[in-house]
Amino acid sequence: MSPQLYEFHLPLSPEELLKSGGVNQYVVQEILSIRNLPSQLRAFQAAFRAQGPLAMLEHFDTVYSILHHFRSIDPGLKEDTLEFLIKVVSRHSQELPAILDDAALSVSDRSAHLNALKMNCYALIRLLESFETMSSQTSLMDLDVGKGKKARAKTAHGFDWEEERQPILQLLTQLLQLDIRHLWNHSVIEEEFVSLVTGCCYRLLENPTISHQKNRPTREAITRLLGVALTRYNHMLSATVKIIQMLQHFEHLAPVLVAAVSLWATEYGMKSIVGEIVREIGQKCPQELSRDPAGAKGFAAFLTELAERIPAILMSSMCILLDHLDGENHVMRNAVLAAMAEMVLQVLNGDQLEEAARDTRDQFLDTLQAHGHDVNSFVRSRVLQLFTRIVQQKALPLTRFQAVVALAVGRLADKSVLVCKNAIQLLASFLANNPFSCKLSDTDLAGPLQKEIQKLQEMRAQRRAAAASAVLDPEEEWEAMLPELKSTLQQLLKLPQEEDEIPDAIANTETTEDVKTRIRQLLAKASYKQAILLTREAIGHFQESEPFSHKDPEESEETRFLNLLETIFKGPAASTQNTQGPAGNMGPEQADCEDKRSVPELGKSRGNDELVKQEMLVQYLQDAYSFSLKITEAISIISKMMYENTTTVVQEVIEFFVTVFQFGVPQALFGVRRMLPLIWSKEPGVREAVLNAYRQLYLNPKGDSARAKAQALIQNLSLLLVDASVGTIQCLEEILCEFVQKDELKPAVTQVLWERATEKVPCSPLERCSSVMLLGMMARGKPEIVGSNLDTLVSIGLDEKFPQDYRLAQQVCHAIANLSDRRKPSLSKRQPPFRLPQEHRLFERLQEVITKGFVHPDPLWIPFKEAAVTLIYQLAEGPEVICAQILQGCAKQALAKLGEKSATQEGPKDTPVLPTFLLMNLLSLAGDVALQQLVHLEQAVSGELCRRRVLREEQEQKAKDPKEKNTSSETTMEEEMGLAGAAADDTEAELIRSICEKELLDGTQVLAAFVPLLLKVCNNPGLYSNPELSAAASLALGKFCMVSATFCDSQLRLLFTMLEKSSLPIVRSNLMIATGDLAIRFPNLVDPWTPHLYARLRDPAQQVRRTAGLVMTHLILKDMVKVKGQVSEMAVLLIDPVPQIAALAKNFFNELSHKGNAIYNLLPDIISRLSDPEGGVEEEPFHTIMKQLLSYITKDKQTESLVEKLCQRFRTARTERQYRDLAYCVSQLPLTERGLRKMLDNFDCFGDKLSDESVFSAFLSVVGKLRRGAKPEGKVTIDEFEQKLRVCHTRGMDAVEDLEIGQGGSQRAPSAKKPSTVSKRHQHLASAASSDGDFVTPRPRRTAPRHPNTQQRVSKKKPRIVFSSDESSEEELSAEMTEDETPKKTTPIRRAPPRRHRP
Repeated sequence: MSPQLYEFHLPLSPEELLKSGGVNQYVVQEILSIRNLPSQLRAFQAAFRAQGPLAMLEHFDTVYSILHHFRSIDPGLKEDTLEFLIKVVSRHSQELPAILDDAALSVSDRSAHLNALKMNCYALIRLLESFETMSSQTSLMDLDVGKGKKARAKTAHGFDWEEERQPILQLLTQLLQLDIRHLWNHSVIEEEFVSLVTGCCYRLLENPTISHQKNRPTREAITRLLGVALTRYNHMLSATVKIIQMLQHFEHLAPVLVAAVSLWATEYGMKSIVGEIVREIGQKCPQELSRDPAGAKGFAAFLTELAERIPAILMSSMCILLDHLDGENHVMRNAVLAAMAEMVLQVLNGDQLEEAARDTRDQFLDTLQAHGHDVNSFVRSRVLQLFTRIVQQKALPLTRFQAVVALAVGRLADKSVLVCKNAIQLLASFLANNPFSCKLSDTDLAGPLQKEIQKLQEMRAQRRAAAASAVLDPEEEWEAMLPELKSTLQQLLKLPQEEDEIPDAIANTETTEDVKTRIRQLLAKASYKQAILLTREAIGHFQESEPFSHKDPEESEETRFLNLLETIFKGPAASTQNTQGPAGNMGPEQADCEDKRSVPELGKSRGNDELVKQEMLVQYLQDAYSFSLKITEAISIISKMMYENTTTVVQEVIEFFVTVFQFGVPQALFGVRRMLPLIWSKEPGVREAVLNAYRQLYLNPKGDSARAKAQALIQNLSLLLVDASVGTIQCLEEILCEFVQKDELKPAVTQVLWERATEKVPCSPLERCSSVMLLGMMARGKPEIVGSNLDTLVSIGLDEKFPQDYRLAQQVCHAIANLSDRRKPSLSKRQPPFRLPQEHRLFERLQEVITKGFVHPDPLWIPFKEAAVTLIYQLAEGPEVICAQILQGCAKQALAKLGEKSATQEGPKDTPVLPTFLLMNLLSLAGDVALQQLVHLEQAVSGELCRRRVLREEQEQKAKDPKEKNTSSETTMEEEMGLAGAAADDTEAELIRSICEKELLDGTQVLAAFVPLLLKVCNNPGLYSNPELSAAASLALGKFCMVSATFCDSQLRLLFTMLEKSSLPIVRSNLMIATGDLAIRFPNLVDPWTPHLYARLRDPAQQVRRTAGLVMTHLILKDMVKVKGQVSEMAVLLIDPVPQIAALAKNFFNELSHKGNAIYNLLPDIISRLSDPEGGVEEEPFHTIMKQLLSYITKDKQTESLVEKLCQRFRTARTERQYRDLAYCVSQLPLTERGLRKMLDNFDCFGDKLSDESVFSAFLSVVGKLRRGAKPEGKVTIDEFEQKLRVCHTRGMDAVEDLEIGQGGSQRAPSAKKPSTVSKRHQHLASAASSDGDFVTPRPRRTAPRHPNTQQRVSKKKPRIVFSSDESSEEELSAEMTEDETPKKTTPIRRAPPRRHRP
């Protein structure tokens, strides 16, 4: 077919070119074989050199054949074809301008160039798409093979397609920029050609790698090509549709398309495309987007990034997107809200906004605030993030500060961790960017605020007084209203009289005085028009009455009206003064009056300015004070979040308190102290956050010099020590130790501390004491800080002055104690532990200070004495000798005092009385020595024995002939040595134990001399009733019991009697700690007394309950006591009125839930005891407790088993309260379909209880939970269960039986099998549950005769139901502890694994 006779139609698919579709339509004649392609391509190249771009008209079949065989042909041929086609199109684009400008171009030539243009572009674009497809497939394959092969492939071919795309796109752009539409008839370019060129752009964009940084030139080329198509070829509609489709299907394209659209809108002037795209997105159905999360995600990312780039252009289309704020898809809501925030930040920011822009900004902010309460946590979190950005860039109006701060404080209680985290960040941003002050102390702001408010009130009172006096002077008021009144009068006089409307006609009953009063009121209100109209009416109505009858023919109407109004307003006397005022000229006197009048007016305006300034100041202080109060409220909430399980939240809380502290909020110190225990966190991120916080707060203080900075640092740390607990001091010691080990504390800090400690610089006693404390803390990291200045420390705290500063002396002892390693010596250490000789000055001073202070009633002597005794045992060689001398010296002084008392008594029969404080000091000292002697034996002596044995064995081993050893004998010897070492350890432990049992409290030892005295004080609380003495004696008794098992066994009855019977909470609390320690040291002895330990959990004293909770937590979690049904007492603490105790109980159950099935096994007993009518708790507290405990049941098997147990318990429950409690427990379990089947199987157990409304409601709530997320097949069972519930509730169990009969008895088979199963369980466990046959909650102190026949009666009617967790509860021991009630049987503690539950 001749080139001039055909027309090339762009095909939708390549196959269309093989079919004849119409007259003169080009058809590919033949698809060439692969082997002929290289020669045909060479022929095409030769023709191109001869004919130029029109050669394509005759050789299109060659290019088509190459495209057809693209996958099979040689890569070199592909690359040659691509290179050649680029040359063809490039030549054509160079020749076309001259051709298009040729006015004499024939139709045939125009048609030939048009066909050549279409063919060239089609061939080049199809080849581009083929290369792109091949590259995409290769990339996917290389992901599996690896990057190395991909690099080798590129090197082998020497062709990188990613670098070839950009020149092709630039060439097409250059072609489209020509005025090629003249090649078409009527200069209308066909849409298929534009679609062909733009289609390749969209095809390239679909490649996921297009968003990579290395493909940026390609992206820019695509953007410019599409930009030309938009501006010159009416491509907007197609581009909009294509962009929407691509956003829905390709998640990587959002940022790419945003860059393109923003470029088109700014550089190409195509702002309308933004509106078109946004309109398409806005018209998407929200329900449809909720079903298409990928599409919604793409739209959301596009809108968010577009708002960041061109917010001003997007803002005009925002109204279209508002429907998505009410849609279900939270991602779209986030996108719209983010777009609003960007507009507030970039467009609607500043104080110079117009009214319309300000309204828009307020609407956007209102919407953001409203969605701070969105149902979706991600939206609430996003809103807080957006407000954080707005606050950080200072774009939030001051009028909204309080509302947004309140929103952030409210979100702190959000159930979502992410929302809480972002709320904390927002509050921190508010603090860092607040416009009020760098110090936000509400106490500091309250004073100035009250002062300025009072000043404002005084100014307002003065202004009111001035205003009142001004009202009394009508002259000034008339002068002020005269200009406006004249203007109004002139306008009314120009209007025809009949058109004027009189608002209120004069009534017949009104007098002239009434009308004058009305006119005067209208003038005072500035209603000048109505006053003039009423005056005109009055002139006609009162023609005979003054002043309306007065007429002067020489006056103009305007002057007459003004004089009349002035007369009415001022009164009749004023008219004569100013009759000539309006018409005549002003005289000199009147000019003077005017000048005098301007002075008070100037003062008045100045007064108004002052008042406005004062009001602004008060408003500023009020806002600052309110903001400070909100921050204070937030501190109390955030401080409770410091121990959350989520690391990121804890880190945010720590950062928040750092910020708050830097802004001087007084309550921040509480949070800074509260974060101290987090230094022990197992999470490295939390520990590091605490260290960083203290670095920021304390290690970089302000100061001009290193010494000034050191003084500021010490002052800040000393504030932390004020009223600090022992735990706080230990935490701070750990932090300082960390800083010292990393050399983060400057030498100037240590120098200033020593100067304060030695009083080289003036300081208070408390500052001196805190300096010694800080030196001691630092010594843990570097012991040489104290070791090199030991004598200095001794002279500081233990000098010979009187009275002695025992607080300082105690801190000196603590500091020196850091020289020793408090832990048990390691076997790997070959060096003996650090000890000082007995003759060292330190021990001489300690002995003297203790002995001298013994006879003086100073309450600080006891804690000092305890620290001193501990230090002696840690550092002294032979500490028992020194402490024996101290005890003897103190005892001699006590006897001497007793002798003095007896000598001064007059009557020979009077018993000598020792001062109470001496007896207390003596017993306390003896107890400390006893305990430290035990610790010394078990740690220091035992460790030293072990160290010496290891050294001896090593020497013996070296002494042996090394030739006798061989490889096999070495292994055998090592094994024997290991066994021998274990045996030696046992021998050494037995030696230590025998010393404690037989020698320490033996009659020949010093400690034994104090035992009778101690027992006498403890056994006679009436005689020795001093609270401090009782507390000291009880503690000493506990310490003595720790020494010997024999002594402990003999005194346990006394200990537990005091624990229960003592009227002093401090004694009960001390003994609770002592018995807890004894339970760990002698578990077999204390085990029978365990119920008395649990009993203290219900002690009336808050202090005792807290101590008991702590002790029982440690004992139970360390498996030192059996976890029995009495653990229900711990459960009761969950509702304790003291928040700290309730938190302690919650923490206990949290930890217990990690120990296998512990809580699951205990739940039946806990439920029985707590729902017992005689010994349980009220119904509402029961619900609170069980909701917490049942939340730990998460395994399906546990849930199913508990459902079955609880349903069976309905049979033995005796009261309606127990029915309700059991039903509530069932409703709180996370039931599954299998759990529902268990309930159906046991329906007979609780069916007759459903008449109770509470029980029925509880089971209905179970149905509601099951319906959520139930599968279609499971809904049938749920419906059946609900039907049975409702029938049984309304008509009773008989109706249920009828219902089952009507259904063919399909559900009766499973339940019929159940009794045999229960019966088998009963037979298997009957012996283990003989005391729980009637399945009634065990009652404390219930005796057998109360219901003698209960068990027999119930067992005849129904088989007994036994739980694997039910154990026979031991009877509580009576507090009177008679001999026959003392436990004789001791149960050894077995460390057995937890009992498995039955599936």
